[in-house]
Amino acid sequence: MTEPLDDLQVYSAKRDFARTPEPRGKPHSRRTTGLPRFVVQEHHASSLHWDFRLERDGVGPSWAVPKGIPLEPKTNHLAVRVEDHPLDYFSFEGRIGEGQYGGGEVTIWDSGTYEPEEWEDAKVKVVLHGERLQGRYVLFQTHGKNWMIHRMDAPTQPGFAPVPQLIRPMLAVTGPLPEGTSWSYEMKWDGLRAIVYVDGGRARVLTRNDREVLAQYPELRAMAESMGSTQAVLDGEIVAFDDEGRPSFGRLQQRMHVTKASALDRLRGEVPIHYVIFDLLHLDGRSVLDQPLSERRRLLDSLGLAGDCWSTPGAFTDVSGQDILAASLAQGLEGVVAKRVDSPYLPGRRSDYWTKVKNFRTQEVVIGGWRPGEGRRSGTIGSLLMGVGDDDGNLVYAGKVGTGFTDRTLDELHGTLAKLERKTSPFATEVPRPDSKDAHWVTPTLVAEVRFGEWTGDGRLRHPSYRGLRPDKSAAEVRREDDQ
Repeated sequence: MTEPLDDLQVYSAKRDFARTPEPRGKPHSRRTTGLPRFVVQEHHASSLHWDFRLERDGVGPSWAVPKGIPLEPKTNHLAVRVEDHPLDYFSFEGRIGEGQYGGGEVTIWDSGTYEPEEWEDAKVKVVLHGERLQGRYVLFQTHGKNWMIHRMDAPTQPGFAPVPQLIRPMLAVTGPLPEGTSWSYEMKWDGLRAIVYVDGGRARVLTRNDREVLAQYPELRAMAESMGSTQAVLDGEIVAFDDEGRPSFGRLQQRMHVTKASALDRLRGEVPIHYVIFDLLHLDGRSVLDQPLSERRRLLDSLGLAGDCWSTPGAFTDVSGQDILAASLAQGLEGVVAKRVDSPYLPGRRSDYWTKVKNFRTQEVVIGGWRPGEGRRSGTIGSLLMGVGDDDGNLVYAGKVGTGFTDRTLDELHGTLAKLERKTSPFATEVPRPDSKDAHWVTPTLVAEVRFGEWTGDGRLRHPSYRGLRPDKSAAEVRREDDQ
């Protein structure tokens, strides 16, 4: 061991017992009857971790485990050897004051007894008998204070499955609003679809096109930490609210491309985000994809996920869908999503189990070019040339959009599109001469969203207004909404 086992001098030297509720403690005499004890304490310090302690020779050799005790043998977790703790600490719960060593909330996550199978300077093998932890574990030293903890036998829970690496979001069709007792109704949130994977109090945040965006929305780290040891995969929408408390896709645009820490620190105050959670896909070692929506929602609600920047809004089952749609319109929301209460979750598929109804029409488009501006917009973009894909993968011209831009947006688009410039039109259909005159063609990789009045008979968007880029969407998946 890297710390002495026969006294608590290191433990005492790190603490001011006049300012911390932790026990002073002293070495206890070695017990001669009964199995020795273990405890795992969940510790919300500057960084969430779990403290694993084993009773031995009158003190508690201890390790800090950042991602928690592994529940299956396929993964090893880092375990950092820390100072021995007094046995009185095995029952300690409470808040260590800010500014004190280990400041933060401490709770007992599990406790019980253990059988020591092997105890060497660089290797400890035990069999745990706790409420949550039962089975054989080994701790082995790798370098200095760094150890690893490994579960040696099969999970206690039959059919245990670790948090999956990727579950693509289920998608809704556009259609008339279904009615009846088989349906529940949720508000449609105008933001960025995101699947959040939570394991060991840490989060991964993936968009529809599998982009990791936690760096852009670091607020979600607090949500994951608040969930402690709960393993979960959540489906929801990242939104930003306007001054009236309504989701604003335009405002969210200010956060979508920012990863620099200094800029994020400023924007987190100016443009806070909120994660709206509406589905649960995996929970504590088991997939719930095949469970009906009603059961997934029950499990989701049982987690009590509510915080400064995350929540679980209700789903309505005992009211008319038309009443919910009218309420969404009155609140300035994008619309409603109707979901069959008996529907499973179908990863990556668009299904009529879910139907979206919008209060205003929007369309994802692929940017295929731009025309220079005139007058006040001289030297920058006057309009964007838009397209949508057909069933053969061709880009079909869908018109131009010249409104809805801020000066900042125009500057950013101009710089981005300049890097994508090409000599020929990317559209498979003819672009009318008035629209193609002086056009700058670009490689069709950027997806944007526009609001519009209707589709014209020749397949153009009438009165479109630019809403922003959709970095979570790929150009290959853009189709006419009416066709989905």
